[in-house]
Amino acid sequence: MDPEGSRIQDDPDVKVLLAGSTLRKVKSRLWKKNRHFRLLADSQTIWHKSRRAGRGHSTFSVTEVEAVREGHQSEVLQSIAEDFPADLCFTLVFHGRQGNLDLVAESPEEARAWIQGVRKLIHRVKTMDAKEKLDQWVRDWFQKADKNKDGKMIFKEVKKLLKMMNVEMNEEHAWHLFTMADKSESDSLEMEEFVLFYKMLTQRDEVWKVFQDYSADGEKLLLEELESFLKIEQHEEERSAQYAQQLIDRYEPSETAKTQGAMSLDGFQMYLCSQEGSIFKPEHVDLHQDMSQPLSHYFISSSHNTYLMEDQLRGQSSLEAYIQALKRGCRCVEVDCWDGSDGEPVVYHGHTLTSKILFKDVISTLKEYAFKASDFPLILSLENHCCVEQQTVMAQHLSQILGDTLLTTLLDGQVPQQLPSPQELKGKILLKAKKIGGLECSLDETDLVSDDDEMANGDAESPSAEDLPAECLNQNEKKSKSKLSRELSDLVVYCKSVHFHGFEHARLHAKCYEMSSFSESKAKRLVKETGTDFVQCNTKQLSRIYPSGLRTDSSNYNPQEMWNVGCQIVALNFQTAGLEMDLNDGLFRQNGCCGYVLKPDFMRDGNTQFSPDKQGERQNYKPLHLSFQVISGQQLPKVNQKEGSIVDPLVRVEIYGVPQDQAKDETTHINNNGFNPVWNETLNFVVHTPELALVRFVVEDYDKASRNDFIGQFTLPFTCIQTGYRHIHLLSKDGTAIPPASLFIHISISEVTI
Repeated sequence: MDPEGSRIQDDPDVKVLLAGSTLRKVKSRLWKKNRHFRLLADSQTIWHKSRRAGRGHSTFSVTEVEAVREGHQSEVLQSIAEDFPADLCFTLVFHGRQGNLDLVAESPEEARAWIQGVRKLIHRVKTMDAKEKLDQWVRDWFQKADKNKDGKMIFKEVKKLLKMMNVEMNEEHAWHLFTMADKSESDSLEMEEFVLFYKMLTQRDEVWKVFQDYSADGEKLLLEELESFLKIEQHEEERSAQYAQQLIDRYEPSETAKTQGAMSLDGFQMYLCSQEGSIFKPEHVDLHQDMSQPLSHYFISSSHNTYLMEDQLRGQSSLEAYIQALKRGCRCVEVDCWDGSDGEPVVYHGHTLTSKILFKDVISTLKEYAFKASDFPLILSLENHCCVEQQTVMAQHLSQILGDTLLTTLLDGQVPQQLPSPQELKGKILLKAKKIGGLECSLDETDLVSDDDEMANGDAESPSAEDLPAECLNQNEKKSKSKLSRELSDLVVYCKSVHFHGFEHARLHAKCYEMSSFSESKAKRLVKETGTDFVQCNTKQLSRIYPSGLRTDSSNYNPQEMWNVGCQIVALNFQTAGLEMDLNDGLFRQNGCCGYVLKPDFMRDGNTQFSPDKQGERQNYKPLHLSFQVISGQQLPKVNQKEGSIVDPLVRVEIYGVPQDQAKDETTHINNNGFNPVWNETLNFVVHTPELALVRFVVEDYDKASRNDFIGQFTLPFTCIQTGYRHIHLLSKDGTAIPPASLFIHISISEVTI
């Protein structure tokens, strides 16, 4: 047991977890069953089983738990609130798309111990350094493989464990390492001996070779040798001397080496595997962009059908879906409102079998979670299908629940010539909806129709009364589907929804606070026909793109095409994992994950002539050559834990950007090695508009008979790439970390001679 693990076990709350408790697991108002839960001795695994069940039990790791919510903070626990007081209830929230675990304790004291205990364990995991995390990962594998729980493992068990860990290796070599690690000479490995065995198994020749290139004695890197490596390979010319010392202080495990001002091979490998040694520039991880420009100058992380957990025909509408999207940095959520049977508006996907949730509950959830991941403004995109009376109820809920958080007046009392900035709107929720008249004057109420009611009309868009010429108004009023409530209209300030009449009309008549929504098919057509006009329009006004109503499986379109013309609110189904959400996560991974990314300067100039399909004409056009030497992979997860087979991994690099930059290339596959495959293959690309490009690394399990299986991926903006020897820490299909899975690559970027 590690010392930190021993210390945490002395905590009174953790002691309750170790002793175990019978907790009521709740799945619905009708499904409530007792289960015995306890923390195992590794202080990492929570085990649970039914009181009466025989051998049936399950486990999950604390690393899978993102947060603990107290009281009735889930829809399931809200539904049983009358039966169980809040001080008995809590929810374990898991990373990614895994469902929550709702629990009820037998006493408030027991609930409090579990809430505090699990939070302490989560904090411990978050504050572990890279070495502690790796050691813990190895111990977890030991626990899984030690079936008889005697704390020892014979060679036969080790061979089985290696297969579980995705290692296919020579039996003679494995036995040699086993005997070296068996210090007690008991023909079995105890936990610490197994950790030693694992370290010998994972000695990395490819890192050792790089180390040898800069180490005079082959044993250590002296300060000046480390500086030399940082300058020549890592392109850290400006800060190499001071930085080299910091890296030794931070990552060198040997006190002897530290006192000599040197770094050992272990320290060097730990640095390369750290966040500082990762492909992502550390200075771009934090909030670093200018946040004082107009809203129209930013890409904004945006969700479509935010209320859905699954597909849009039968899926469940859920408050949890809003919480998940907001936690991922989403800054524009959609609320699809319909008349409720008892005068209370409901949110669901109209004319489908999706379940309904109350509008007021959605707004309460937004109030609580809007600014947990980001301080910058949240846009509430209202899809309004309600009668005037229920619209007025909506307006009351918005005002009463959100209070001062809802922006209802102009910031300085002046009609704006440009939109306010994210900085000026910090902590505010903005309503995007139809509005009677403009900010300049107050007009009589006019009949209006919804601006993007796609289920009924496919991709056809219905013009609203206020957008038509005056002579058309009278006949249009008779056809209108709904009227607009004055109370709701008055809550719309900087995001007034209007019908799109073409770029020429927008140039002559549009106000900066007016914005249009486009279906993906209409947007694609405009990108193709008038790309430059679209870019220019988006310098002043916001535009929102949404998936086609025909995407009943809640699949997504490629957002890159829309970002290429400066569209800010490119709305995706956050509940659907895949390439498109990888790109969205990749773009918004920078700038503190705040949900706002400043557009390139050539997309912020109102007179810009930029067009995504004409690169050579751009001012300061400088194509770049991008070279990736894919060296090796580390601890790639198995595609299917139950199968005995080992993965045959390959790496594909994909570039997304303007049409000229779309490219992909891949390595060959390595047979039967997911543990430490070595490729040493170089993939080359030319990138014409690096400011808009995203780079996606995908690892797949090669299969000649069928489609390759996904293993992991990582996506980031071209502008955030660090050159030199770097690790790429892979993510799952859900976008969550899968440590310690990584790729080791060497990256170089150079200018292309035109």
